[in-house]
This record gives sequence, C-alpha cells and structure tokens, in this order.
Amino acid sequence: MDWDKLRIFHAVADAGSLTHAGDKLNLSQSAVSRQIRALEESLNSTLFHRHARGLILTEQGELLFDATSAMSKRLDAAAARIRDSKEEVFGELRVTTTFGFGTLWLAPRLPHLYEKYPDLKVDLMLEERVLDLPMREADVAIRMKEPSQADLIRKRLMTVQMQLYASRSYIESNGMPTELSDISSHRLICQNPSAAQVGASALLVQNLMTFNPSSLLTVNNYFGVLQGVLHNLGIGVLPDYVTQDFPDLVHVLPQIESADVPVFLAFPEELRHSQRIAAFKEFVQEEIITHRKQLRQMGKL
Repeated sequence: MDWDKLRIFHAVADAGSLTHAGDKLNLSQSAVSRQIRALEESLNSTLFHRHARGLILTEQGELLFDATSAMSKRLDAAAARIRDSKEEVFGELRVTTTFGFGTLWLAPRLPHLYEKYPDLKVDLMLEERVLDLPMREADVAIRMKEPSQADLIRKRLMTVQMQLYASRSYIESNGMPTELSDISSHRLICQNPSAAQVGASALLVQNLMTFNPSSLLTVNNYFGVLQGVLHNLGIGVLPDYVTQDFPDLVHVLPQIESADVPVFLAFPEELRHSQRIAAFKEFVQEEIITHRKQLRQMGKL
C-alpha cells in the first residue's frame, strides 16, 4: 500500500473529519479527500460512512485503523530510539504509575531528575489501568505488582505496606486506639474495597470493616485519603511511604498492616538502550536509597 495514503487515512480516522485532518497535515480538504478516495479504490472497499456530522469508520476502516495505529506506535518507538543520544538525555519520556504513588511519592521527587537533565520532558500518566508498554502507550511504568506483559524488562524496586495513620490533632481529640476493636469508635478513611487497587490493601480494608467503624469516608485514591487524614477526619489506610514526607502523621495500631506489596519498574525490551530510560531508572533507584536512609534515621525501618 501507499504509505502516504495510509498516513492521511490514519489522520482522518483519528480526527473524524477531512477538514481537521487537513489542518493537521497542512493539506487542503480536497487533497485529503482525493487521497482517501484513491485508497478506497485501491482496496476496493469503503473505509468511511459519510454523514453531516463527520466521518465514521466502516468495519473495513476499523481493521485498517487498527493496523495503522499499531504502525504509528512502532514508528514512534523507532524514532525515540533514534533520537536517544549516547551522550545526552533529552526528549519526551512517558511515565505511567498509579495515582497514589505518582502524586505522593514520585512527583515530589521529580525536581531532582530535572536538575540533572533539564532538557528531559516527562509526561506523567497517573492511572490505575495498566497501560500496554509493548504497544507504546507509555515508555516506562512503575506498578504495584509484577507486570505480566511479555517482552518487558522489569526490576523490583522496593516493597510497600498499607498501614493506619491519623493526625496528631485527631488523636488528641478522639484518643489513640490500642486494639483493633477500638476501630468501632472511629471514622475510617480508605479506598472502597471494590475500587481498583492492590489486593493487599483491599484485604486489609475488608478486615477493618468487620469491626464496624462508627463512620466511613471512602476515596478512590490515596491522595484523597491522605487529605482526609491531614484534615483530622479520621484514621486512614495509607501506604507506608507517606511517612517520609509527612512526618507528623501518627502511626495507629502499628501491629496492623497489609501484606507486602512489591513495586516494579518495567519498560519494553526494545527500549533497553534508551538513555532516557536509563536516566529515569537511575533516578528512581537513587531516590529509593535516600528514602530508605531517611526512614532509618526516623526509626521507621
């Protein structure tokens, strides 16, 4: 097939409009239309249903768009590898991780990465959904379980546990629980057990619910749970890495904790030699070493 026609087809399918695709490609609407018509003739198939509100892909068009989307992602990966310099770290790095880890641990430490590599452009994608790294939805991922996708290089970074925390003001006003049954006299702040989260956290929350907390606040991410705790709303279920950046949190019922949650860094095999990936991996590992040293100094390891 004609690569140029496929490129124009992909832009039209993505935009859903000849005009918008033409603007993106710096081509007139009539030129775009001619190319699409020529592609349909070469395939002897109709690729778009045309109507007043725009264009909709036919079944044949969907098949071709799937193929051009895969091609586009592979070309992006090839371009990224070509752009990587052996001497400099620059360009875009798409990083995906969970909302909680991204907002509470990773984002506050990114200034250290930018200090060392000011020309790096990080696109931080915070999602509970696991993005497809081999299909180039992201370049590198930090996840709370070992990735199951094939063709990934993975490294275990550390382990995390979910524990109970409250603010000093809350404890002064409501008292410190001394045993698990005391939860019945307090408000529990946590993620809903049915929400997307690591299994160890959901199991801990399910166990805590059996003690009938007097009140409940559920939030769909740990940043929201932390805000509730900091504003004296109750006792929160939070990952233990928050204690470094929020040292005034009070550890409640320290004998109660979730099972270990492994934290993995992963990236596609084809980016093995990427200087941007190497720089990010080194940055994360250094930050984890610093994190653990500070926890030891605080007596929390």
